[in-house]
Amino acid sequence: MTPLLDGIRVLDLTNVLAGPFAGYQLALQGADVIKVELPGSGDLARRLGADRALSEELLGASFLAQNGGKRSLTLNLKDPEGRAALLRAVREADVLLENFRPGVLDRLGLGWDTLRAENPGLVYCAISGFGQTGPLRDRPAYDQIIQGLSGMMSVTGTAATAPLRAGFPVADTLGGMAAAYAVTAALVRRGRTGEGAFLDVSMLEAALTSLGWVTSNYLITGQEPVPMGNENFTAAPSGTFRTADGYLNIAANRQEQYATLCRLTGREDLIEDARFAHPADRKTRREELRTELEAALAARPAAEWEEILSAAGVPAARVLSVPEVLELEQLTARDFVHDLPFPDGRDRPLRVLGGPLRVDGEPPAPPARPPLLGEHTDAVLAELGYGAAEIAALRERGAI
Repeated sequence: MTPLLDGIRVLDLTNVLAGPFAGYQLALQGADVIKVELPGSGDLARRLGADRALSEELLGASFLAQNGGKRSLTLNLKDPEGRAALLRAVREADVLLENFRPGVLDRLGLGWDTLRAENPGLVYCAISGFGQTGPLRDRPAYDQIIQGLSGMMSVTGTAATAPLRAGFPVADTLGGMAAAYAVTAALVRRGRTGEGAFLDVSMLEAALTSLGWVTSNYLITGQEPVPMGNENFTAAPSGTFRTADGYLNIAANRQEQYATLCRLTGREDLIEDARFAHPADRKTRREELRTELEAALAARPAAEWEEILSAAGVPAARVLSVPEVLELEQLTARDFVHDLPFPDGRDRPLRVLGGPLRVDGEPPAPPARPPLLGEHTDAVLAELGYGAAEIAALRERGAI
């Protein structure tokens, strides 16, 4: 199978998560992603993660998770020769990803106008907290900042616990996925017209785009959203329920699903109960309905209810921990988790996630392990036409 992005070269100048996540999605689809890093230190994510020893070796878990299949080229962009090397790389590239604050590359003489002059077909993707324009463009932003400012935290948790941050960097990953999508769309246009593109990706706007009915209900009806814990605003019973041994998510959003749920739990009487007969009544009396259903669900473990309800067409699944979900047979069957060698050769597998799709029945997998800092510098520069003596001179002056 020929990868979807076979032959596409990406210069990845990004750090930490949103940008590297975007580059990783492109690498999973076969792009040659060259990670441009600062000599000596590299991507900040090399020093982030749960294993302190790995972080001190510039192999932080956060870096390893998002950089499989990439090649590492170190360039000092404050050095004229380092900038000249990047410009030479741009001439041979299809895509450039960056997540500096707006204006940083312009001040280095490497802004969009300069790069477009070098390569009119370049797809330049800038990822930032707020976008390249507007009054907030120059503010620093991390995932936590965007989660709060986007309204995400205001509707997460319950009335007693909100505002609550999601337990994972959702704003970063949404921004990265939006960037990967934008890049591939721009490459489609370039394939038709030869025209490059400047892509301005805002993490704030990506976060808001993902909020679904939280924003649509307010924009269209004026109804202000409120935190509802594990309950689903749109239907009931639709939320998280106690069973004999743990928690079960149930989404009986349609009338026939509600009726089936009642029958299978031995509470067929609830179908005609005047309190819950209409979907709107079930939403206004969701806590009463929860009490009735949880008394019935206490008869069996969550795993049994999951099988019984799912087989009957009622969406239901256990609430799992991260270790539990990673051991699901479903993920094993789809080859979603991949074992790679460690960059430094240590005798243990490096487990990373693949992409959330299959192409022609095949799962996208990282084509190689994550790189050591600067591991491919000499090889990439040689591909760009630098000779051995020139590379040595660049290293001597600190440009690489």
